[in-house]
Amino acid sequence: MPFSGFDIVVVILVILVLLVLYAGIKTVPQGSNWTVERFGRYTRTLVPGLNIIVPFIDRIGAKLNMMEQVLDVPTQEVITRDNAIVAVDGVAFYQVLVAAQAAYQVADLQNALLNLTMTNIRSVMGSMDLDELLSNREAINERLLRIVDEAGKPWGIKVTRVEIKDINPPANLVESMARQMMAERNKRAQILDAEGLKQAQVLEAEGRKEAAFRDAEARERSAEAEARATQVVSEAIAKGDVQAINYFVALKYTEALAKIGSSGNSKVVMLPVEASALVGSLGGIGAIAKEVFGGQSPTQNTRGANRPPVVRPTDES
Repeated sequence: MPFSGFDIVVVILVILVLLVLYAGIKTVPQGSNWTVERFGRYTRTLVPGLNIIVPFIDRIGAKLNMMEQVLDVPTQEVITRDNAIVAVDGVAFYQVLVAAQAAYQVADLQNALLNLTMTNIRSVMGSMDLDELLSNREAINERLLRIVDEAGKPWGIKVTRVEIKDINPPANLVESMARQMMAERNKRAQILDAEGLKQAQVLEAEGRKEAAFRDAEARERSAEAEARATQVVSEAIAKGDVQAINYFVALKYTEALAKIGSSGNSKVVMLPVEASALVGSLGGIGAIAKEVFGGQSPTQNTRGANRPPVVRPTDES
């Protein structure tokens, strides 16, 4: 069946309508923003969903991913402030906030952000010593994040995180650091040993001090007891109590003999008194004790036949 001219016109019109609809209706996927350019000039930004533009006049300029993206920072060498060379790599996370700025304020956004991050890594880490570099990774990450985020604001992006992954010093430097760490640990061990010895000596000295104090206190109390005993005997003598005098002399006599017998620097002990005198003295002490515990009065004891003899030194050696 041959087509007439009208049929051809209708087909052409249908095709034109389809082309207009295709050119004027745009579907933006979730997580993306598209920029619209009219005669080469930015006019507006299309958000996710169904959008309509002027066909053949407006066109899509840039299609930008608005989700958070990761940027791998390759390994680079950094010279620290103390002239140590370390190999450093990292990772950065960023998100486009303003599609128009990211599309028209910078060419090749990812490459620009990568170079910006690498440059600041060299700048920040190069201003630190190696020991500070290895022990303050969190501080480095925080400083890098602040600098890179501030520099990326004109591009309509937000840098959410900058992390240093690996810091690799040369092998000879690692060996030197291991020796230094070992020397430091040995030094700390020696200091702890010295502190322990010092504390032990202090405690030992305090123990000797306490023992000397207690010995002195014991001697003082013994002297007080001796003085009290002497005072009692003196009072008894003043009252005319002969039994007290005999008891006191016999007690001192016996103690002197005991000290002579226990001396370790002589094998033969020469007694300057007779054995009968010692026996008599001991008998006198027993009589005194019997009278004290037997309930007899001192007056009866002095007049009786059991009065202990007064100890007198002998003439025989």
